[in-house]
Amino acid sequence: MKLNQLRYIVEVARRGLNVSAAAEALYTSQPGVSKQIRLLEDELGVQIFGRSGKHLTHVTPAGKEILAVAERILGEAHNITAIAQEHVDESRGSLSIATTHTQARHALPQTVAAFRHRYPNVSLHIHQGTPMQIAEMAARGSVDFAIATEAIELFEDLVMLPCYRWNRSIIVPADHPLREAEPLTLEAIASYPIVTYVFGFTGRSKLDKAFAARGLHPEVVFTATDSEVIKTYVQLGLGVGIMASMAFDPRHDEGLVALDASHLFEPSVTNIGFRRGTYLRGYMLEFIETFAPHLTAEVVQRGIAARAKEDRAALFEELEPYLAAR
Repeated sequence: MKLNQLRYIVEVARRGLNVSAAAEALYTSQPGVSKQIRLLEDELGVQIFGRSGKHLTHVTPAGKEILAVAERILGEAHNITAIAQEHVDESRGSLSIATTHTQARHALPQTVAAFRHRYPNVSLHIHQGTPMQIAEMAARGSVDFAIATEAIELFEDLVMLPCYRWNRSIIVPADHPLREAEPLTLEAIASYPIVTYVFGFTGRSKLDKAFAARGLHPEVVFTATDSEVIKTYVQLGLGVGIMASMAFDPRHDEGLVALDASHLFEPSVTNIGFRRGTYLRGYMLEFIETFAPHLTAEVVQRGIAARAKEDRAALFEELEPYLAAR
């Protein structure tokens, strides 16, 4: 059994049993991947993948168990490499992060700038995606960290730690009647067409929950994953925008005004997560603490140790007072 054979079967499973796509991702040939899978199956005496002719059709029951162990072995192999690199040169390496557009555009820039100044020899890679895509990338080890707000239940396989608290603003043109609303209410907002995030992005669920609790059904006429797109369509007069307050900048968003709506919606919490069992290099721990100062190396280790749901809930409750608002 060879490590490369394990890489091949895991990548084929990740690529929906598409051997050609797996070979391309692994920078090798399709026949070579197929041959190594056959050799591994012959050695083990079981089929990992079911077949119809030359095509893989499904993962066998034995294959599911083998793949789970193979992923753990590959993760540990990666950890061995990371440990060696840490001892060879603790200031050199790479760090990959999966997150949404809002986090990449508005929450991460200062952290990235400070981190790059401290670690100029660490290459940073940011991958944007949906919460589902972010969870999958982190769970399979394609990225080191996941940073997300929505759908935390998708991240059960990861160690997730709370970073900061944020809320929403209503974005309107400077001459919009809502500017005169005192106090600003959900009823007043719901009387206008709404431009906001796609469901599943950037705390959208908290927004829907607030309106539903008041028996309101606002007309959502346009949704987007990008705060800049939302502002563009508010400027065009399509409706009033509801988005993360941190995404509004009065210096650049000319002609628009942000109305504080933190009294109308529950705050959301952005979390950072990594696959359990990952060896965290020194610069990775420093990145976490730079992004969220209360997440010291000691707290991160406590998060790793908190395996039971009750222990995680207790840790989150303890950290809650330290979550800065953005």
